[in-house]
Amino acid sequence: MGNFLRILLTFFLSLSPSLLLAHPGGLDNQGGHTDRHSGEYHCHRDQCKQAHEIQGNAEQEAREERRAFSTLYDRDMWPHWIDDDRDCQDTRAETLIEKSQIPVTFSDARHCTVASGRWYDPYTNVTFTNARSLDIDHVVPLRHAHGHGGDQWNEALRQQFANDPQNLIAVSASANRSKGASSPDEWLPDNPAFWCEYGRRWQAIKVRYELMVTPPEQEALDRLEATCRG
Repeated sequence: MGNFLRILLTFFLSLSPSLLLAHPGGLDNQGGHTDRHSGEYHCHRDQCKQAHEIQGNAEQEAREERRAFSTLYDRDMWPHWIDDDRDCQDTRAETLIEKSQIPVTFSDARHCTVASGRWYDPYTNVTFTNARSLDIDHVVPLRHAHGHGGDQWNEALRQQFANDPQNLIAVSASANRSKGASSPDEWLPDNPAFWCEYGRRWQAIKVRYELMVTPPEQEALDRLEATCRG
């Protein structure tokens, strides 16, 4: 299973810059497109067909072994909500403090755990005041990152990714759990006004950490970019 994923990742990284940047004839930058009527993805270039063949073989092997790409993912291998500066406020608390529109209150005398504040959730276009109603979402989920190249990282890089402020956003717990480990071709926020920003943040994190982008995922990102104005 790991060999197929490594082959697929190596293939995408080896694509020429001209292929990655080209968008001729309505094709995406992988050399294919999704049929708007059937929802099926079609390849029109040899590179795209080869990539999909490799991916298909990997998926078939996964099905035969009754496991998914990310079955070997273990959340404990991605150290998150750390207290890097040892002030008792972990990454979750610091994110809530930073993102609150008003000064927060705490549920303990040491000011370790945030109790209330005012947070705007761009996923749902709703404002919350109770910290318990919020999850800290990884824009690119940990399980997704694991299945798209992160399984090869060392613990230090996994910890950096899991606590990277650029990859964190305070959102309603229900929205976060609805999203799960889905990519933009599988799930989008209920609030269309945030789609542009969501797509750009997803793309930036993928580029920064050199994570694999699948053709359907890239096509979804292209559609999100088309929602941007100015």
